[in-house]
Amino acid sequence: MPRRLPPLTTLPAFDAAARHLSFTKAAAELNLTHGAISRAVRNLEERLGIRLFERGTRSVRLTPAGAAYAAEIGAALDRIGAATIVATAPRSAGVLTVSTSDGFAGRWLVPRLYRFHRENRDVDVRLSTSGVLADFIRDGIDIAIRYGAGGYEGVVSELLAEEEVSPVCSPELLKGEHPLRSPSDLKYHTLIHDNFRIDWATWLQHAGVDGINPNSGVRFDSATYAVEAAVHSEGVLLGRSALVSADLAAGRLVRPFGLALKSRSKYYVVYPDGALRQRKVKAFRDWLFSEMAAG
Repeated sequence: MPRRLPPLTTLPAFDAAARHLSFTKAAAELNLTHGAISRAVRNLEERLGIRLFERGTRSVRLTPAGAAYAAEIGAALDRIGAATIVATAPRSAGVLTVSTSDGFAGRWLVPRLYRFHRENRDVDVRLSTSGVLADFIRDGIDIAIRYGAGGYEGVVSELLAEEEVSPVCSPELLKGEHPLRSPSDLKYHTLIHDNFRIDWATWLQHAGVDGINPNSGVRFDSATYAVEAAVHSEGVLLGRSALVSADLAAGRLVRPFGLALKSRSKYYVVYPDGALRQRKVKAFRDWLFSEMAAG
């Protein structure tokens, strides 16, 4: 049975207008005129026999039917875009673009990346570490390592690792005038903060420590700089297990106390459906899991 489809050329115009709630912005995105967007949407409405937009003097808004249709059409166009990337990409070699956070790239991925290159010399890895959540199709991303609660829509996501948070410091802070022997000794040391969800107030509360200002100390937007500050004996950091594992293994950092808090956020490997048909993506995905399992 043939599919019942609307005029396919109208769908990008409708999708853009629905996302922007503006025919003018949709026209700018698609390099068309305002009139072309308007005609495409009206043509689609006539073929469907429903109103997709309520039109005002200077604005438009989706009708309930339009909002429901826009969600489905947007998802369908995303899948088509992802399938196109997969279909047209080289299967065995080329550039692999990986999206991840600055902290994960600097503290975990980059120090290990030479091992991936050694086994996959035909793949050139490009890292995108923008603080903005990357879009696979728009930004040309092949695979991502995302940190959060999971449940990413329209893509495949696999749990890579859970994470614990505990104080870490240079071994130098275990000696001297005020050695770190118990959590109460933190009052003699600088607290290092990054932009992580578990903060010092939470950890100190779980440790049963009073009399320490949890907001004192130095603060970094970058987890990479926060870890470097701890390595150089500038204070004590709430270290995220994945980001301090190499420094702990090398002895540059130590855990002075046993209390670790489990984070609700986790690391996920995320990629478009069908992306593993590309050898470079599958190779990198498999390597990530192997490296994480090795510790």
